[in-house]
Amino acid sequence: MAKLRLSLSDVQSSAKVVLDNHSRNAHSLQQQQQKENTDLNSSSNRSKARSYPSNHPHPHHHLSGPGVGVRLNSGGYQPPKMTNIRYVTNATPDREAARIDKFKALFAEPSSDLTELRKLCWSGIPKAVRPTAWKILSGYLPTASDRRQETLERKRKEYFNYIDQYYQTRYHDTHEETFRQILKDIPRMTSLAHLFQEKQVQEIFERILFIWAIRHPASGYVQGINDLVTPFFVVFLSEYIENDVEVENCDLTELSQETRDVIEADSFWCMSKLLDGIQDNYTFAQPGIQMKVNSLRELIKRIDAPLFNHLERQGVEFLQFSFRWMNNLLMREIPLRCTIRLWDTYQSEINGFADFHLYACTAFLKRFSEDALREHDFQGILMLLQNLPTHNWRDKEMSELLAEAYKLKYMFADAPRHLLLKS
Repeated sequence: MAKLRLSLSDVQSSAKVVLDNHSRNAHSLQQQQQKENTDLNSSSNRSKARSYPSNHPHPHHHLSGPGVGVRLNSGGYQPPKMTNIRYVTNATPDREAARIDKFKALFAEPSSDLTELRKLCWSGIPKAVRPTAWKILSGYLPTASDRRQETLERKRKEYFNYIDQYYQTRYHDTHEETFRQILKDIPRMTSLAHLFQEKQVQEIFERILFIWAIRHPASGYVQGINDLVTPFFVVFLSEYIENDVEVENCDLTELSQETRDVIEADSFWCMSKLLDGIQDNYTFAQPGIQMKVNSLRELIKRIDAPLFNHLERQGVEFLQFSFRWMNNLLMREIPLRCTIRLWDTYQSEINGFADFHLYACTAFLKRFSEDALREHDFQGILMLLQNLPTHNWRDKEMSELLAEAYKLKYMFADAPRHLLLKS
């Protein structure tokens, strides 16, 4: 994908026009969606009386998906009941024992074979070994086993030195606006809405995002980066507790301060490693996202002409629905458990968050091609694509999606001329 030819000046000059259009259309869509939600509530009896084929989603079925607009505006959200923390034990499910042993043997080698680790991780990582695997795959931990503990201690100390040195400046004039935006965004994070109501968790994310922003002035903090901390935070939390925090509400203040500090520092460094590979997604005019959206458009044009033509006829621009897919790495489109499974594969691919993500988004859109073709106007298409019915997705659906993405990579990644964009 590095060979894609797209003028940065073209990207920057077009970005404002397209995003302005997106903003106007999104406002119109939000008004329409609010009206439809009201109509849906007032006419629920009429809706129940209508029948639809089993393979045809109810016209409002996509409103129950995890799309951010619905999750934020559905006034019926109730947080899960509070449960006690269950600390991790050494018990291993029988079905995973053999795979876990392979991982542990690889970790124990004097120098873990990164190629072999990627092969093991591509099809999913058992929960018990995922934290260590992610730390190595991200580049946070070295492959040399005898250096890992020293690296962890050094990097954790380094992170909290940054906190001591810089966090007090968050209200200074030069950083105040950045910190204000972070404070706004964290409570809006919906993948774990109940967890982000905890003051301790909010403060962890505030520190992580602020320190990252001031250490990366080329981009600074951009909305969307806040979401990218969550999978690391949840995976590293799973080293200590058994609770499924996606569906359980537990008080993380029950964990020791030392444990919370370890999770915070490790999340910071792994998120930083991820963003090092996709930072052009968040610099001025977000050229990385612009290029990926245009590449997505070209791929769909080649592999699904009916869908491409349908979107063209209805005036739907790819940026209007896929900007969020690229900006948030599909986190707002699928449940958190699916994001974590997706990231197992992304981290197993070289430049997975940059290159393989494009093929995952292409496979994701193609999967809902028939549903989009059933929508006959601009608003219907956009409401579907911004609120896709993935709420009940699990490993099966993710495995299918990733298999299709791999097929697309095999077809196109080694033939970059297929994706050259004409200026």
